[in-house]
Amino acid sequence: MKTLSIIPARGGSKGIPLKNLVSLRRQPLLYYTVNASINSKINRTIVTTDDERIANYAKKFGVDVIMRPKHLASDTAQIEPSMMHVLDALEENEGYVPDTVVLLQNTSPLRTSDHIDQALHLFKTKRFDSVFSGFLSHYLLWTLSNHKGTPINYDPKKRPNRQDMKNNVIENGAIYITKNSLFKKTKCRISGKIGIHIMPEEYSIQIDQKSDLMIAEQILKGLDKS
Repeated sequence: MKTLSIIPARGGSKGIPLKNLVSLRRQPLLYYTVNASINSKINRTIVTTDDERIANYAKKFGVDVIMRPKHLASDTAQIEPSMMHVLDALEENEGYVPDTVVLLQNTSPLRTSDHIDQALHLFKTKRFDSVFSGFLSHYLLWTLSNHKGTPINYDPKKRPNRQDMKNNVIENGAIYITKNSLFKKTKCRISGKIGIHIMPEEYSIQIDQKSDLMIAEQILKGLDKS
């Protein structure tokens, strides 16, 4: 079974300039996701980017890079079209068609190769069409509209104890796995029969702003000591 990982790493970022190469414990952010992918059971890793600096850094790992057009790297661009761009390019230029596609977002630096392998094991053994990663949540969630709140996952008149909220999961953005054939039909990173790989919350941080980098730094320091 051919398993391909796609790592999107565009050059533009409003929150953190050139975020994908920003330093986290003396390593560029991209290091963590590429390293996790190539040390997992994934067969092939592709970085898709619009930035030559990111491309040159990724190539140091020996992974393939596919440059994407600027319209697929804007602030409003969705990731799925960039994934499709990679798959179309590989099929057209090499005749390469993977069985399984794994999306690894570079904003999840604490996701490891073990997490990826565990998610792939779940995907294969349970015969899911797709799997995504998340963490168990004990939060009481609300939606907000014009200062008005509406509860999502509980009844305020029957407020649950924290230990009773066992089955709520927050998608953490670290791992998405799907069948290539299904992705090409749905254009969606998860569809069909969907499984969830549970990761610890401390490994689930996403780097969106500078404060997230500081939190990730402290978590990594703590993991070194454990």
